[in-house]
Order: sequence, then structure tokens, then C-alpha cells
Amino acid sequence: MLDPLVLLALAGVGMLAGFVDAIAGGGGMIALPALLSAGLPPVAALATNKMQSVVGTGMAALTYWRRGFVDLKALIPAILFTYAGSLIGALVVRQADTSLLEIAVPVALIAIALYFLFAPNLSDADRAARLTFRLFVPVMGLLIGFYDGIFGPGTGSFFTIGFVVLFGLGLTKASGSTKALNLTSNLAALTIFIPAGDVVWPAAVAMATGQLIGGYLGARTGIRYGARVIRPLVVVVSIALAIRLLLFP
Repeated sequence: MLDPLVLLALAGVGMLAGFVDAIAGGGGMIALPALLSAGLPPVAALATNKMQSVVGTGMAALTYWRRGFVDLKALIPAILFTYAGSLIGALVVRQADTSLLEIAVPVALIAIALYFLFAPNLSDADRAARLTFRLFVPVMGLLIGFYDGIFGPGTGSFFTIGFVVLFGLGLTKASGSTKALNLTSNLAALTIFIPAGDVVWPAAVAMATGQLIGGYLGARTGIRYGARVIRPLVVVVSIALAIRLLLFP
């Protein structure tokens, strides 16, 4: 049984994680260490993190959608493929060797940070797409969803860079679409974690309460300030994730 003060602290952590995640992704970098510090075993911490993040990500996705920054109808095929990819990844993770990802993912995250830091004309304006949205966003969803199910860190950054570079979305639209697919991949993982009894519900409920507030405020901040806040935060979160994965795998 977790102490009420620990649960209160976790609610505060959930609010901060939800705020950061709604803008640039990477909220798990804040939430997961907090759950481990509260004494949860690794699998329980991972499952509880997925459960609490669903609430914040769902709130953020809803807020972006209500403000017109998510074309839900266009994303439906990608949502289905993302769910399938994440579910497959979660099923095979027990038999897969992810040691290569421990090096490859930080390198990819640093590359994303450098792109967002130095690329010209990164703004909220849409640009010409390099790939057909209807055909290739589901492929991206399947691949990144599989990655999220099998490993996970940086999923939001990978979705965001894909929407910007491959499909020409402005940063605010890219962030909103990322939340919709990130929510889907988390739900897929929970279809395995919840029946297995891995979620620690008092911690999940406490953090989810904070996530509701943080996810809403983060989405509103992203919508209000757009690329001015999304761009630097993606850089900071990507570099911080890369450092954590390299130094504390």
C-alpha cells in the first residue's frame, strides 16, 4: 500500500509529465523514474506508466482535435495499424533482443534534436508532403507502434518527425496527430498489462489525476504558442531521452 504523501507526489509528477508529453512527448522520462523510486517493480512501473499516460495523452489528443489540429477521419487507418503494431511488439518483446536499440535509439533521438534545432522554416505552416498521407501514415503507425510495444522511449519524437518531414504537417498539427497515435500504441500495450494484473491502480489513479490537468494545459500551451514552444521542447526532450538511455539504460 502506497503512502498518501507518495500518491500526492506522484500526482504532481503526473501533471508535469502530462504537460511535457502534450507538447513534445517524453513524459515517460519523468513518470517512469518516479514510479520506480516509489518502490514499484520494473514491469509494474512500466504498466502503471502506460495506464496513467493514456489519460494525459487522451486529454491532449482531445484538446488538439477540438481545436481543429487533428484530422481524426484521415488518421483512422493509421490508428488501426498503430494498435496492431504496438500489440505485436508487446507480444514479442519477451523473446526479442533489444540491446541494439539501446544504442540506435539515442543516436536517432540526437539526430531528431539536431534537425529541429538547425532545420530552416520549421513552423506551423503545412508544406508539400514527400509521401502520400493516406497510404504511408498507416505504415509509419505500424512501424513506430511496433517499436513502442517492444521498446518505447522516444515514440512521440519519432511520430512528430515523421509527420513533419515525410507528410509536411506544421508543428502544431504534427504534435496533435502524434498524440492520437501515441494514445493508440499505449492502449494496445494495456490490453496485455491490465489482464496480467501488472497495473498498480492507486499509483495509476493518482498520476492520472495530475495527467488530466497537465495534458490539458500542455495541449493549450502547444496550440497557443505553436512552433515557438514545440520546436525547442522537442530538442530538449530528445537530447534528455538520449542521455538517459546512454547513461542509465
